[in-house]
Amino acid sequence: MARVAVAAALLVAGCTHAPPATAPKSNPAAERALAADLTKIFAAPAMQNGLWGVEVRSLDSGRVLFSLNAHKLMMPASNMKILTLASAAETLGWDYRFTTYLEAAQPVVDGVLMGNLIVRGTGDPTINTRGNRAAAVFDEWVAGLKAAGISRIAGVIVPDDEVFDRQWLGRGWSWDYLQDGYAAPVGALELNENVVKLTATPRSTAGAQADVTILSPGSGLEILNLAVTGEPGTQSTLDVVRRTDGQVLEVTGSIPAGAPPVMRDIAVVDPSNTFVRGMTAALQARGIAVGRPGDDRFPGLMPEAEPRSQRRIIVQTESAPLREIATVMMKVSQNLYAETLLKAVGASKGAGTVAAGREASRAIFDAWGIPAGTYVQADGSGLSRYDFVTADALVTILEHLFCDPRHHDAFVATLPIAGRDGTISTRMKGTRAEGNATAKTGSIANVRALSGYVRTQDGETLAFSILANSFTIPSATVNAIADQAVVRLADYAR
Repeated sequence: MARVAVAAALLVAGCTHAPPATAPKSNPAAERALAADLTKIFAAPAMQNGLWGVEVRSLDSGRVLFSLNAHKLMMPASNMKILTLASAAETLGWDYRFTTYLEAAQPVVDGVLMGNLIVRGTGDPTINTRGNRAAAVFDEWVAGLKAAGISRIAGVIVPDDEVFDRQWLGRGWSWDYLQDGYAAPVGALELNENVVKLTATPRSTAGAQADVTILSPGSGLEILNLAVTGEPGTQSTLDVVRRTDGQVLEVTGSIPAGAPPVMRDIAVVDPSNTFVRGMTAALQARGIAVGRPGDDRFPGLMPEAEPRSQRRIIVQTESAPLREIATVMMKVSQNLYAETLLKAVGASKGAGTVAAGREASRAIFDAWGIPAGTYVQADGSGLSRYDFVTADALVTILEHLFCDPRHHDAFVATLPIAGRDGTISTRMKGTRAEGNATAKTGSIANVRALSGYVRTQDGETLAFSILANSFTIPSATVNAIADQAVVRLADYAR
């Protein structure tokens, strides 16, 4: 414990920009050479029609070592998750856990719950297949129901998702990808990250209809299968679209004969009803009979839950702490987790809405000295093209999280490590940045981002933000330029 306290004290001392006697010695020539090299890197002809926003700041001296359009608003893509996580960590704390409740208002008679079982969610995004947690949760719930003397539910399972609003999709999300798994809707009840698995398998004969199925039961989605089997060795052209106002997936294109099945993550339409369907199937498979619900493809036909004051809690389950949820969110760039956290921040202030989450975030960033005009937080994940932030604002947030002992260890642990894991596991290998640079990526159409920390040869910690917008060149080229810049920072010595 003493070593941790000393480390924290040294960390704060470094980040408060130590006095000249202990601060890194200035070497103007080295700084000029670094700036010249970075200028050359970002002036690559391939990006002449694109736009960079870049800042590099020493967390030991506080000096800005490089700046390029650092105060221009840029679309950050998933670098918006840095803002969302900062707000969640400050508001909820790293040990925060989501709780899900099973409740009932009616009595139990001879093993039968004489009414509905209510599942009340607070936004737990982790009831999913990661670590088989969903299966473990359902096992726990069945054990709890049986311990309460319940072997059958006379009514149905009813969702209580009121802690969040029902604005399930993010502001500024594009209609043409809403069926894709990365655009899954957010709700207070979330099962399997609100996605289902669609699989397409070719037949043995070209021209025959491909076999298309949804592997996840209870999704409520229907398939219009127009996909065919293509000639062996041809290109797969499988495509899946969904009307914004319906639950029919139109599957088109071809998959060549002899090819392995193609699998896609498909976003559900109604998170709460999908949760109820999946939960019903899981309970029945574990020996708890559930009365037959109506046609619950239409939310209006679901019975309403009794007032909370009339219910009793039968079972309650907690998620892993925020620090573990955030690690998944940042390492793999999980959008649903980020959207859930922003609403959870709002809920902690009285309203489970994105608007309330934004207001709570603004109060935090105001206190951190980050002007409101330097960012626009439309959603929590960065999927929205209405999101904007400056490289300077991102670096300031990174600096605050690094320098605050309450946040440093937990936040840094969430970031992908160059050449080792997460979304940069294959990048910067064989350089001084490998195993050294830790950074969050960002990726939407015509946008790439990379923001985080790197240590120099002298052991100096630099925070950096590299944002690229408005390009039409291959994204791999943009990433390579950003990586080259981070490697140069790792090679820097005073």
